[in-house]
Amino acid sequence: MLALLAGCGATPTTQVTQAAPSESPSVQPSSPAAGDGLAKDIPGLADGTPVRVIEDVNHEPVTVPADPQRVVTLSEPTLDGALALGVKPIGSVNGRGQSTMPNYLIDLAEGIPTVGTVAQFNFEAIAALKPDLILTYASGGNNPESVAILQQIAPVYFVGYAGAAWKTTFRNVANALNRVDAAEQLLGEFDAYAADVASRLQAAGFADKTFSIVRWQGSNASLILKELPPGMALEAIGLKRPPAQDKEGRGHSEPISLENLADADADYMFFGTLGGSSVDNPTAGGTADISGAQQAYDEAVQVPGFRELTAYKEGHVILVDGSLWTSTGGPILMRRIIEFVEGELL
Repeated sequence: MLALLAGCGATPTTQVTQAAPSESPSVQPSSPAAGDGLAKDIPGLADGTPVRVIEDVNHEPVTVPADPQRVVTLSEPTLDGALALGVKPIGSVNGRGQSTMPNYLIDLAEGIPTVGTVAQFNFEAIAALKPDLILTYASGGNNPESVAILQQIAPVYFVGYAGAAWKTTFRNVANALNRVDAAEQLLGEFDAYAADVASRLQAAGFADKTFSIVRWQGSNASLILKELPPGMALEAIGLKRPPAQDKEGRGHSEPISLENLADADADYMFFGTLGGSSVDNPTAGGTADISGAQQAYDEAVQVPGFRELTAYKEGHVILVDGSLWTSTGGPILMRRIIEFVEGELL
């Protein structure tokens, strides 16, 4: 699919580590093969630009600049990963269900121009920025027609799929940006921090409690299961999920009927919203911040059965930023979720 970008024509020398079916492959860094060290006739790259040939998650060879300078990111995981590595994109997409950059990244993404949404890219705006690398995620607006247009602008690198292990996706972002060592340092620091918080949560008596993550959309609930980053964050700090959520889903939130509202229950509930956003309608109106969660909560308590939930009766419904807790992202999202839990429970 990305053969157009392998402009130098040599066989890539990358090695791909096989991952579990629910994960995207972790793409290992490589050096250019003989004769592949300089760009020639590659959209977005001046002839003579130093390049590397690496494989993306589709096992397609992609020629990327050795030192990207003008990066556009077209998903939350790619924006998050780039910012975590000290690379500020020259353009990115709004967060799901939001009219701005993802709310949880607003402080870091200030000044980054918007080039559409995760569901619909603004190709003219992307082209006008003259990127030398486009990082994207295999969801949203990444249909074959869109990808073909993007490939005429700059090298396009797919970093992962919905439901993939967040560390795998982040490592692929780092590989594309040629910052693998920095990524491994960040991951080591995250693991140490998560282990410390897990130990303190256990000591504080939370080991036998259950924790639900709920996105409220209109008059219905959706569950954030274990394969999404927020679910991975709770697992990293040793917090248990209720039986109905102690499983992996399909890579996005799992809607439940009001008849099955008890599936949302637990000792504690992290409750957020993306406004009216859903898989089929990712640009619906509403806000994803705490004020949006409060509005959604005010609606939820009027729904029959909600006031019967244990978390509600015990006063353990915790309002959260939906862009952080009920969507997707990378290492910044993961750390900020754990920081929030630490502030609420410890």
